[in-house]
Amino acid sequence: MSFLKIIIFCWLGLFGQATFAIDDGLLPPAQAFKLSAQALSAGQLQVSWEIAEGYSVYRNNMRVQAKTDNIQLGDISAPDGIIKHDEFLGDVVHYHNKLQVLVPIKNPAHAETMKLFVQYQACADRGVCYPPQKQTLDIKLVNAAAEAKANPLAQLAKRFSGFIQSPDELLPPNRAFGFFASVKDANTLRVNWKISDGYYLYREKFQLALTQADGIQLGAYTIPNGTPKHDEAFGQVEIFHNELAFDLPLVRTNTAAQTVTLEAKYQGCADRGVCYPPMNKLVTLDLPAASPLSASSANAQAAPALSEQDAIVQSLHKDSAFMTLLSFFGFGLLLAFTPCIFPMIPILSGIIVGHGHRISTLRAFLLSLSYVLASAAMYMVFGVLAALFGHNLQATFQQPWIIVLFSAIFVVLSLSMFGFYHLELPKSFQVQLHNSSERHRDGSLWGAAIMGALSSLIVGPCVAAPLAGALIFISQTGDALLGGAALFFMGLGMGVPLLALGASARHLLPRAGDWLNTTKVVFGVIMLAVAVWMLGRILPAEISMALWAMLLVLPSVYLNALEPLPPHCSGWRKLWKGLGLMMLAYGVLLLVGVGMGNSNPLKPLQGFAVGSAPVAEGALKFIRVASLAELDAKVAAAAANHQPVMLDFYADWCISCKEMEAYTFTDARVKQSLARFVLLQADVTANNTDDQALLAKYKLIGPPAILFFGADRQEQAQQRVVGYQDAETFIKTLERIKL
Repeated sequence: MSFLKIIIFCWLGLFGQATFAIDDGLLPPAQAFKLSAQALSAGQLQVSWEIAEGYSVYRNNMRVQAKTDNIQLGDISAPDGIIKHDEFLGDVVHYHNKLQVLVPIKNPAHAETMKLFVQYQACADRGVCYPPQKQTLDIKLVNAAAEAKANPLAQLAKRFSGFIQSPDELLPPNRAFGFFASVKDANTLRVNWKISDGYYLYREKFQLALTQADGIQLGAYTIPNGTPKHDEAFGQVEIFHNELAFDLPLVRTNTAAQTVTLEAKYQGCADRGVCYPPMNKLVTLDLPAASPLSASSANAQAAPALSEQDAIVQSLHKDSAFMTLLSFFGFGLLLAFTPCIFPMIPILSGIIVGHGHRISTLRAFLLSLSYVLASAAMYMVFGVLAALFGHNLQATFQQPWIIVLFSAIFVVLSLSMFGFYHLELPKSFQVQLHNSSERHRDGSLWGAAIMGALSSLIVGPCVAAPLAGALIFISQTGDALLGGAALFFMGLGMGVPLLALGASARHLLPRAGDWLNTTKVVFGVIMLAVAVWMLGRILPAEISMALWAMLLVLPSVYLNALEPLPPHCSGWRKLWKGLGLMMLAYGVLLLVGVGMGNSNPLKPLQGFAVGSAPVAEGALKFIRVASLAELDAKVAAAAANHQPVMLDFYADWCISCKEMEAYTFTDARVKQSLARFVLLQADVTANNTDDQALLAKYKLIGPPAILFFGADRQEQAQQRVVGYQDAETFIKTLERIKL
């Protein structure tokens, strides 16, 4: 804009006489800025601008004034706009496309109409500004007293609106929940909801995403905590009244100026009990160019702000379907080497061994494939159901009676391996199965599939980060197809070692003879180990340790650990004798450890010192919380003392939880780092109503999970730990916690 135009516009602005623009290519003000106003209620006005493309309205110098006697107006309430630096005016706030502001009104004389004077400043994006615009509007007011007098039931309905639900009185969604978005700076957006009185929004229903954005995506953002509420439809939730606003950091690889579209999904209700369907709003925003330095700095800050499961959720949102499935297959491969999966190996091995030496490589592989496919399908099913309905089927299958039942099944199967009896179907069923196998050659594939499905629920993995990420993605987007497919491929990845076992079974299994009987006995012992491992979830640790001792001592007798070797015996006989002696020795150590009061089978003589009484190794002392009310009280008490809080979600049936307890929490450096924390623990073993409420509060499917709260009582979600972390990794997590 030339210096001459600036002088002319300043002169026109002083006298307020201009109704035209210097540049003939500009729209007249009445077309560029369509002004209107209406009374929303007896106490509130709404002033609106429909702004043509390529034009904007400035917040600076905006004012309204009542030109009717006895009417008073309050201060303007405007949404956050785009901050722009003007070389003459400094930092100013301006709006594109559409602007709506709210103005409080007092009308003690109950006037039916009023004259509203509005003044504002506006410009074209090309750099040409209009003189201050002044306009007087006639508005029909809402007269609450007259309405109540004309209809005596109106006041009664208002007083008892909690009991009388009238859909006609509900505000339209846009008026009940006004949504605004603006550009705070090149690397930050600002979102804001103006919530009318008597209405609220759910914290759990917010979903924000960028569309049509090249090289720009949302970073990790934190929604403020709302007011806790128990909702009949959604359970324990948090809600917002009046207003909600927070920042959205941007991760930019493209620093050029561009226009992006922000998609916001949210849902709310009226206090009277009527809920609106989910709302979806698209807002177009003009992002300024970002300097490479500021963009890289913002990206560097955003990167560590993503917890592992949040990073997986973000990749699900942005990656292609092929890359998502490939990534989850890789996650499954990693999970295949966790202790939660190890019990599946002897189960499948027992199925294969049960077929004897005549089994072919193809048949063993097909048995393994049936087992793995059914297991993966079950992960998909329970994952989708858990994400959509907020219920963890794996937790359901950890009921004591179910664990005892399956442990008994493994004991029965193991005893048949020892030759105490033979399990077989009635003759009629055997004939049918034989005929079916002759036709299809798949006589027991269904049996392997059933065991695979049940194994995934009984001895499957605890909730690790990939599983949690997939479940969060499904619950946020409702895309059960992609989320379920991702879980299925994760199950396939977890089954790769089992498929390798099936493919090599022909070479690993012995030929006919005494070796076959020996192999069956070995797998019988392994099945007993699976039963003891499962019972360890519900039995006291000391009893579980005694069972492990029995499992070592009794088989050692069968290995002739207590009998002398005959002369000139084979090398294999000596090998089994040595193995039996090792099992016997360790079993005795376990029994001694039980007598000393220890409960860790991997450290049976822990704390033992020669010539002195055993000294128990110091363990972390957790304060148990059993409900949301207890948790809130403990967090508030810690905040009053300016202490951070660590909340550990634990269950007796969670293997990763016990790993953290046995190896991570016993590390001296971890204990030292946790000395400043108030340590809380939510034991969700029972999976009762309070347990489910605690999990739902923080959108957890199940343990293990560790949450951290600062002295401000807010969870530091970016540091959330889902799954097992060793001592070194956990210490690094603790170092990032902000006090």
